[in-house]
Amino acid sequence: MACAGLMVARLAQALAAPEAAIWVAAGPGNNGGDGLVAARYLRQWGRAVQVHWLGDAARLPDDARDALATAQAAGVPISPGLPPVAPAGFHIDALLGIGARQAPDGAVAAAIGLFNAGRGDGVLALDLPSGLAADTGQPLGAAAVRADHTLALLTLKPGLFTGAGREHAGRIWWHGLGVARDDAAAPTAWLGGPARDPVRDQDAHKGTFGDVIVLGGAPGMGGAALLAASAALAAGAGRVLVARLDDNPLAVDPLRPELMPRRPADLLLPAALATATVVAGCGGGQAIAEWLPAVLAHAGRLVLDADGLNAVAADAALAALLSSRAKRGQATVITPHPLEAARLLATPTANVQADRLASAAQLAQRFAATVVLKGSGSVIASPDQLPTINPTGGPRLATAGSGDVLAGWLAGRWSASGAQVLTHDAVHAVAVAAVWQHGAAGESGDARRPLRAGDLVEALMNRGPPPAVPG
Repeated sequence: MACAGLMVARLAQALAAPEAAIWVAAGPGNNGGDGLVAARYLRQWGRAVQVHWLGDAARLPDDARDALATAQAAGVPISPGLPPVAPAGFHIDALLGIGARQAPDGAVAAAIGLFNAGRGDGVLALDLPSGLAADTGQPLGAAAVRADHTLALLTLKPGLFTGAGREHAGRIWWHGLGVARDDAAAPTAWLGGPARDPVRDQDAHKGTFGDVIVLGGAPGMGGAALLAASAALAAGAGRVLVARLDDNPLAVDPLRPELMPRRPADLLLPAALATATVVAGCGGGQAIAEWLPAVLAHAGRLVLDADGLNAVAADAALAALLSSRAKRGQATVITPHPLEAARLLATPTANVQADRLASAAQLAQRFAATVVLKGSGSVIASPDQLPTINPTGGPRLATAGSGDVLAGWLAGRWSASGAQVLTHDAVHAVAVAAVWQHGAAGESGDARRPLRAGDLVEALMNRGPPPAVPG
């Protein structure tokens, strides 16, 4: 607790304006104790500090009791209960820790309301925004603190990076408090990071990087297939063949004449499917269901998206074909958004969002596939391994076609990585890298404006190398 409080104080000292007073709302447990330690240090450093404490001295844990006594001895102004409004200045949320399992009520709920109503010069949450579930990123009740910064202690919590957690946590900081990694709790998920593109040897040719087949684009939705195809080509596929399901499948895209249009019946043959990476579903409408049996039976590598997933959800025979692919040595990535995931699991969308990691893992086991559950903090899950949470992306990607770009980009990277990339571990790594790059490209530019899907392809194509990782 002494170390945690010191780290909170140091970060608050760095974040708060030099002249700003600091308000600490301290809860009844060890999280509140950390806040009391931080308040003591801040006062020693000359800060104007005010603590409102919601604990009961008779029920405090030992460390928190010592923190209270030490803060009182140091002359920290500590008041019971809450002020009528949040004081001016910089605010520290030390109400609840990761042990909270129920919706906040009483004074703690009222304090959360004060934080969110009067954000002052900034809000720093201690370990986790109060009222947020550490594992799922969902509010435990009607409200959770909306912080500008969160200092995670010991470990990073999955809930900070997915679901509503990203909105509530703000910028995330971390300190291990000197605890050795071997002594820390076992991880429940990994955090995705950048990966380098596959190396292109000097003697490579287009055949080295494989073929991608894009199946989709029903009448009125041809652009979805073209977006996926453009992204696959930009990601490194050697050739991209487009089987559109509209009335003019042989039309050449004048903006991307290198894309190769084909009639579905001429292209979706067992031999071609077996050697290609197939993207199926982008704007496919109901027409795609006719072609899915062949695709599911013969595609060596398959990215199943959008209407392809809806067709599987509506047809038990297609679902069985999808689930049996792994037994035939065929690899699959499915890329549902929450509503599509809910259809596949036959459950309300709210249930999917309530525990995104568990929902993704359930889909991975059910279909023996790698799953990319899209949304805020996309979750990548594969059978019998820990899921990965993607930390990149944002509201600029909330626009038509961005999912089609992701499906095509993933397929292009997969194709360029080589035909040997079929194990769950390897496919998982390809998906993690593709999702990270897609999200990072979506962070460029003005955050207040959407990023059009065609421009997203160009942002992916023109991105720089991944950032260096400090040693």
